[in-house]
Amino acid sequence: MIDNPRIDLLVARHGRAIAIAAVAVGVLAVLATGWAAANPQTTTAPAGVAEDRVETEVATSAEVVRDGLWESGTELRDNPLYTRNDTPVVAVEPRTTVPEDSEVTVDHVVSIRYEAVRDETVFWEDGEEVLNETVTAEGGVATSSAEIDVESVADRREAIEADLGDVGTVALSVVVDVRYSGDLDGGYELSTPLAMDEEAYWFEESMSESVSHDRAAGAETTEPRSTLVAGFGLLALAAFGVAAIVARRGTVDPDVARRRLHERRHAEWISHGTIPMWIGDHHVALDTLEDVVDVAIDTNERVVHDRDRELFAVVSDDVVYYYSERGLWEETAWPDFDLQSGERPPMPDDAGGRTARPPEIDGGSPALEGDGSASVPGGTDPASDDDSLPDPDDDDAWEQL
Repeated sequence: MIDNPRIDLLVARHGRAIAIAAVAVGVLAVLATGWAAANPQTTTAPAGVAEDRVETEVATSAEVVRDGLWESGTELRDNPLYTRNDTPVVAVEPRTTVPEDSEVTVDHVVSIRYEAVRDETVFWEDGEEVLNETVTAEGGVATSSAEIDVESVADRREAIEADLGDVGTVALSVVVDVRYSGDLDGGYELSTPLAMDEEAYWFEESMSESVSHDRAAGAETTEPRSTLVAGFGLLALAAFGVAAIVARRGTVDPDVARRRLHERRHAEWISHGTIPMWIGDHHVALDTLEDVVDVAIDTNERVVHDRDRELFAVVSDDVVYYYSERGLWEETAWPDFDLQSGERPPMPDDAGGRTARPPEIDGGSPALEGDGSASVPGGTDPASDDDSLPDPDDDDAWEQL
């Protein structure tokens, strides 16, 4: 256990509060350690840039309605030309592909555009919507199909041309507008001129478009929170350790701790030794050890610590300045003992070989004799022994006493 009077004094003043706070911190640290261990950290390490591509292709198809060039019921797909009598209805089929692991919704809008043109300049236009459909990409693919009645388109064109007269000509085109949203957002427009004469019709250009979307690609990793676990674990050990130290120190006397602190603080002025009872003619009791040290500093003397008497004293000329927790000067000659037991310790001799006068016990007043022995209850009174007392007329013998 650490022997430090500062810690003893702190424990004496705030031991209970420190122990409660340390246990509370320890419990919280244990809970935090469990949380950190049960919740590992998930991170994504960047590994470069990946490309997500959205692509649309528009196909055409038509079913033959009469026997002739083709057998009735035959399906023609992406034919370079369709006859108006055999295939009066044509299907425009946009097909949009997106990344398979993405969630994307696609809008397909198919319309016929009519434009009035003069000298290759469009001066009027109108649109007729054939399809407007929202499709969720399944497996990365979204498809739609819009049917165009070619005869209806031809009739509308003829009506517009009649209104125009010789002002201009009418141009036809099929427009597919693609919009997508979700994990990817964007859109584009595809179109192709629709040519037509009295016998057939055809799409002059193929329709396809693709767009790339860049995204950061990386691998997701799960790592334990080792630093947090170790930190909270050490904090818990430290907190419970502080609580254990406070508990093991038990009840600390604040006065004793304070005296030991002052003793260590002023150790350079203190020496250990034995202080005889008879030294000095005057004895001044001071309130604290610091007061004794102040006297030593002022008089340029040393403080002597008598461990047997638990006494700190400075001797200056014939004056003794002292501090003792056991009381006055005479009381320091006797160690503490239990008065209830009726036992008395042996009386210590001072440095001069003489026996000090013990304090009164149970009303008795033992007297010092020439041979250093004192009367005790139940013993033989030295005054009754002629050999134990000096001659009443021998002044030198009485002076030695």
